[in-house]
Amino acid sequence: MSRQISGFKPTGRLQLGNYLGAIAPAVQAQYRTDMSIFIADLHAMTVDHDPAQLASKTREVATLLLAAGVDPKHCTFFIQSQVPEHAELHYLLECATSYGEAHRMIQFKEKAATQQQVRLSLLTYPVMMAADILLHDIDEVPVGEDQAQHLELARDVAIRFNSRYGQTFVVPKPVLPAFAARLMDLSDPSAKMGKTNVSSTGVLFLLDPPEVLRRKIMRATTDAGREVRYDPVAQPGVANLLNLMASCVNDSPQVLAGLFSSYAELKEAVADVVIATLRPIQQRYAELAADPAGVAAVLAEGAQRARNRGSDTVRRARAALGLLPV
Repeated sequence: MSRQISGFKPTGRLQLGNYLGAIAPAVQAQYRTDMSIFIADLHAMTVDHDPAQLASKTREVATLLLAAGVDPKHCTFFIQSQVPEHAELHYLLECATSYGEAHRMIQFKEKAATQQQVRLSLLTYPVMMAADILLHDIDEVPVGEDQAQHLELARDVAIRFNSRYGQTFVVPKPVLPAFAARLMDLSDPSAKMGKTNVSSTGVLFLLDPPEVLRRKIMRATTDAGREVRYDPVAQPGVANLLNLMASCVNDSPQVLAGLFSSYAELKEAVADVVIATLRPIQQRYAELAADPAGVAAVLAEGAQRARNRGSDTVRRARAALGLLPV
């Protein structure tokens, strides 16, 4: 059985694109792979953050993942910072990574360009991501375009480390995510639907009440004309709505386009489907949120399992580098 891993940063409110593109595939994978799912709270500290908000969002994301179907009986589910081996391996891997490798990461350049004071952790963020993967002897990593370069760095570091210091790490392979359609902001079909854009009226957050979801969808930007057809270039607004519906019902947007005679009819149907998709998640979230001690216990158990596995990897890395055993 192959080992996979998926991490979620608690930097905003999880939205429908996160669920369809990453959460749902991870939930499905936990029954056919040796799956690790974690909340990457250390990564959330690479930019300026509010400590109280970080703690609150970490609990919210953990509870939402459980509500969305993450099953601790079938995967290792934990918070990154509660497994100290992640941070220790991060430093050990920094000793096998060059400054140039970290500095040329595209995401670092993009984020650093928008900040007056850039944290060192933002530069070394991809090395910690490598530690997240290599710590658990991961074989396969579901990865999208925005993280492909980071996974390639993890592979390069693992290969170099094994070559210089002896066979220590499993070299992970990328796997394409099952979800292909990219959900765009309902108010601006040219922009990706993002979880940190909390003021946007075009982002469908997982915990939005049904009436809010419906209002956002009914106000979604459409296009000139009246015909409902799937044409992402000429009709990006309508295409986005069709992609959204197709992703929820596992159907083709081209086929779905033929079912509607007006934009209003399409929007009503999309709203119904989205509300129905999120209703069981929201109901389960309310139940879990009422028992925070229960959620904490699940996370503590998962952290211990992750530590038991990760400590073996750290011991191998320490020995390979010449550090004396603890």
